[in-house]
Order: sequence, then structure tokens, then C-alpha cells
Amino acid sequence: MVAKGRYPRGPSRKSSSSTLVIAMVMMFSFLIVILLALGILSIPSASRASPQAHDLTSIVHNTVDRTDEDDGGADQWVEVISWEPRAFVYHNFLSKEECEYLIDLAKPHMQKSTVVDSSTGKSQDSRVRTSSGTFLSRGRDKVIRKIEKRIADFTFIPVEHGEGLQILHYEVGQKYEPHFDYFADEFNTKNGGQRIATVLMYLSDVEEGGETVFPAAKGNYSSVPWWNELSECGKGGLSVKPKMGDALLFWSMKPDATLDASSLHG
Repeated sequence: MVAKGRYPRGPSRKSSSSTLVIAMVMMFSFLIVILLALGILSIPSASRASPQAHDLTSIVHNTVDRTDEDDGGADQWVEVISWEPRAFVYHNFLSKEECEYLIDLAKPHMQKSTVVDSSTGKSQDSRVRTSSGTFLSRGRDKVIRKIEKRIADFTFIPVEHGEGLQILHYEVGQKYEPHFDYFADEFNTKNGGQRIATVLMYLSDVEEGGETVFPAAKGNYSSVPWWNELSECGKGGLSVKPKMGDALLFWSMKPDATLDASSLHG
């Protein structure tokens, strides 16, 4: 009798599968090395971590594509300047011609600015606000409608939900003490609804001062790029220096619809 050992005539099925997996891993690794060498892929670095919500050392710039015929070719971008309150600057939002048009339209009608009485909803004189101003009815002409449409596109709030434009003028030494744009009383809220956001459009340049200041803003606001250009008053909080054509959007309410106390401004 002869005993015969049984030996497979070729590699086992298990051995063949393992070899195939190893080959695929090696090919994939080789591909990754090639992509890294060509700069197509990059390894994440801890130094590239996203800035924290209150870190303003790195201001975010995003190019904004707008093809208005009269934009004068000015460079336009949106700048995130704060998350508490949520605030954004749209550079060159208005053209020089639009700024001058609004000034000429409002100049003959400027009067002493007033504040809203929280108990009656009526306007009244106050020493906390010493500027002059006037209101422009919503949709009064083609230029105004075009600007209002642009504001709606910027804020994602329909034109029908906005108030008419208010033109304000500040002489040297005039002011508006820190205040909220939202209503804290039931009378005004029921009368016209709550104010959830504000867009400030700067119609002229200033030599010094004139900043919009958020004294309750959260963040290391002394690290913003324009810090050394601010007046002493402007260094009292997160500040935006006026520049003709720029627009400042800030939200008076948080995403959960609660009032945002950090939107205090003056």
C-alpha cells in the first residue's frame, strides 16, 4: 500500500486573496505619494485650524460677484468682523454716484434726529441722539428700489419686510449713545414687528472718528487690522471705520430668534 500526501497544485484561495489585498494597498499608497509630490493633496496641519468664534486676528475675505453696470469696477468683498454680534462689512456696496445721489436727495429735508418713545411709539427729542436726518419712502424711485433690492440680496430678507431708508448726518461732536435697534417693549413690537437686522451704508469718508462701535461685542477686537486707525472713542469696542460705499450688516437677534445684547452699538 502506498500512502500519498495531498498537496495543492496551485496557491490556496486564502493565500491568493491576501496577495491581492497587499498589492492594492501598495498601489494606493504609491498613488498617494505621487499626489502629495505633485501638490494635489496636502496633509492637514494643526496650525491651519479654523479660528475660534471670538478670534478676530484673521478676518475672512470672500469675493462677491456683482455685475451692476454702474459699480465703477470697484473691488467688492464681504468681510466677517464678528460672530457676537453677527456683523459683516460689504465693501463698495454702493457706488460713488449712488452715495452722492442719496445725499443730494436728503439734504433739503434734514431735521433734528429723534428717538422712539417705548410707551407710545411716537418720536421724541433726546440728548442721547444729536444728529440730523430724514426718511425716504420705500421704493420711491428707480435708484432707491435698486438699492433696496441689493440690501434684500445681502441680508436674505425680502424688501417688503424692510423699513424705508433713513439718511443721517453727524457734525463734529455729534453722537448717538450706545443703544439697541431691537424693541424691548410690546407696543412697538406689536405695531410694526421686531427689528432683526440693520444695514448701515456709509455715504462719505471721514478724516477722523465717526466709527460705529459695538462696546459689548465678544472677541479680541483690538487685533483687527484697522485698530491703529481708530479714534480713542472707537477703541471702546469692536469698531467699523466709515468708508464711502461700504455697508455694515449686523443682526439684533440670534439665530434662535432671541434678542442679542451684544448688538449694542453707538
